[in-house]
Amino acid sequence: METAYLQSFLLVVECGSMSEAARRLDLTPAAVAQQIRTLERELKAPLLARAGRTVQPTEAGHQLVQRARGVLREVSDIKALLGSEAAGGELQIGTINTALHSVLPDILAHFVKAHPGVKVFLQSGATATLHKAVQQGELDAAVCLYPNFALSKTFGWSLLREEPLVLLAPSRLARRDPHELLRTSPLIRYDRNLGGGKQADRYLRTAGIVPQERFELSSLLAIAMMVNRGLGVSIVPDIASPLLDGLLVAKIALPLGSEARRFGILWLRSSPRLRLIQGLVASANAVTSPVPARS
Repeated sequence: METAYLQSFLLVVECGSMSEAARRLDLTPAAVAQQIRTLERELKAPLLARAGRTVQPTEAGHQLVQRARGVLREVSDIKALLGSEAAGGELQIGTINTALHSVLPDILAHFVKAHPGVKVFLQSGATATLHKAVQQGELDAAVCLYPNFALSKTFGWSLLREEPLVLLAPSRLARRDPHELLRTSPLIRYDRNLGGGKQADRYLRTAGIVPQERFELSSLLAIAMMVNRGLGVSIVPDIASPLLDGLLVAKIALPLGSEARRFGILWLRSSPRLRLIQGLVASANAVTSPVPARS
């Protein structure tokens, strides 16, 4: 069975259109239709059915969709292990939203320049979800926070950045005492389900501050924009994002010490794509403050 035909089938299902899939593959619709008919003959089952102007998978087609992605992934793993992807290959990378809005675009720009033939697929999520996906082989690597437990020796980890907590406040309040601002201004909370939000909550408790809560959300950039609009203040990790440039927001150091949020790249040391992962880590260290990798 031609794996290229399986890829065409999956693309047709994704597009809902044979002509659109053909356009993306730079083939004629007749060529794509021929590939699908070949698959149907080999599998002895109809895979697609017309529904108005679109095509949808049949019951057999749905079953093939579930299996085909895994088959293609296994084939790609075999190629990577045998070294036949020296000029190309693919990486499935998970990322927390903060990295997407800060260092990851620069890391990827460096990486694709060094590895122009590599396809990169990105998936965003929380650290716990990404850690599990890397562990189960669903992701090759993740740009995420260091988990709140010790990593086993099966994982590699490269620290990219440490971010202490700071108080975000409107620029006009930059010279005010941070604890006074936290007691007297509305608080825009960083989501307490996330690592940085939990750290901020611990800081408030340690400082004995009962804030006037106004909002609670998970986007650091949205928090910064709300602070910029004068809607309140917030305790957040000190992220480095170009998207904050131009906002009238001050980062004020906090009087009490606090643990820094640590994020970096996580991967399995036994990954068949280790060569590409190491390239990603090298690119990350080239565009951030280099920190030695632990693997």
